[in-house]
Amino acid sequence: MIKLPLTLERHEGLHLIAGVDEAGRGPLAGDVVAAAVILPAQSSIEGLTDSKKLSAKQREHLYPLIRQQALAYAVARASVEEIDRLNILQASLLAMKRSVAALNRQPEFVYVDGNRCPEWEYPCQALIKGDSRIASIAAASILAKVERDNEMIDLDTRFPGYGLAQHKGYPTKLHLAALRKLGPCEIHRKSFAPVKKLLI
Repeated sequence: MIKLPLTLERHEGLHLIAGVDEAGRGPLAGDVVAAAVILPAQSSIEGLTDSKKLSAKQREHLYPLIRQQALAYAVARASVEEIDRLNILQASLLAMKRSVAALNRQPEFVYVDGNRCPEWEYPCQALIKGDSRIASIAAASILAKVERDNEMIDLDTRFPGYGLAQHKGYPTKLHLAALRKLGPCEIHRKSFAPVKKLLI
């Protein structure tokens, strides 16, 4: 497991530097969820890295540690309706924008995972694979992933038969087979091709 270079987050005279990431761009169902995290400059959370490189158990272990040590954190989302209306990229940027706006301490600088920043007033930098390079982005990726996974587990009880608790809405063979059998439900993204073709 890599040790993230926290020194990258120290800017001359700046103390409140946020990291932002999202979870759920690829699934066929459910909201896209984003998180923003401001960590102390001296924060050292053992095992912090890109959420996709961690097991569910490791993410669940780190989740409360991040919330305990963070100077500020927030989770926000863009709905299925917004994804279908705006497209997944714009909905992801909207969710990230909402997560930063929801912080109880506004950042002086924001690192965003990916290749573009939302349209906002904050000085920022987009970093491809930022969740493997910047500690606060890694922390945000974990919060967003855990929050979204838990939501999908809850939705599995409301919309049984699709296997949402197992695949979290991603287009697995199980999910695609269930879609063909049951048809899409209200939490499916109607603009995504595997869902859209079943509505024609």
